[in-house]
Amino acid sequence: MSTHETRLAAGDAELTIAQDNGCRIAGLRIGGTELLRQGERYGCFPMVPWCGRLNHGRFLNGATTHQLPLNSPPHAIHGTGRDAAWHTARAEKSEAAFTYDLADPWPYQGRVTQAFGLTEDSLTLTMGIETYGDSFPAQAGWHPWFLRNLGGGEGEDVRIDFTPAWQEERGDDHLPTGQRIAPRPGPWDDCFGMPDGVDVTLTWPGQLELKVTSRAEWVVVYDEQPEAVCVEPQSGPPNGLNTMPRFVTPIEPLEIETIWTWRRL
Repeated sequence: MSTHETRLAAGDAELTIAQDNGCRIAGLRIGGTELLRQGERYGCFPMVPWCGRLNHGRFLNGATTHQLPLNSPPHAIHGTGRDAAWHTARAEKSEAAFTYDLADPWPYQGRVTQAFGLTEDSLTLTMGIETYGDSFPAQAGWHPWFLRNLGGGEGEDVRIDFTPAWQEERGDDHLPTGQRIAPRPGPWDDCFGMPDGVDVTLTWPGQLELKVTSRAEWVVVYDEQPEAVCVEPQSGPPNGLNTMPRFVTPIEPLEIETIWTWRRL
């Protein structure tokens, strides 16, 4: 895989996008400090055309059952967009947009667009899914790996603050059971409902505060790994293609946006 990368800059903020590797954010540096984990599972990737785990890789569209590859047995996870090379639609100093056409193993034809807008104190991410023909259920969201500690162990670890309306009860198969429960303390690999919009604050004490907001009403928080924490705004819950299908139609695309804003402490 080639290493075409697009770099955006605004003030002392620098964003690197690896469009050939799933159009993921490869890095976000604020004043020279990298916020996203590097290495094998790194940066921030788009989850599209579904988010999280899909039950045994199967979903229905009308009476038609579709089977997707089980890339996280026994389930399919996080969509196919992160495995694709995306095409550059435009790239300027602080803004860029990329597209890719949905293809096998996804059974429907359509186009995904992801856009990035960087300022000195914010990053706006937008994603849209449109169909070239048949309607189909879909989801979109983002999966960032924020570093738990920005100082290589020197400073304090990040704090995660948010006030969800509920937590999706998680079954032994890691899928929501369909029951909504009162939010429980972490550690989490869990989906939460925020019907007024996602609003999560990450605080690295004495260093940086970063807010993740979105008009989307679902967020998965994952902090079970030592190096990184994930705050994943998404258009529906895990397995939502089956439980809460949102259809992309010829007249109605699926659109989602998240904004990260930060300030020095």
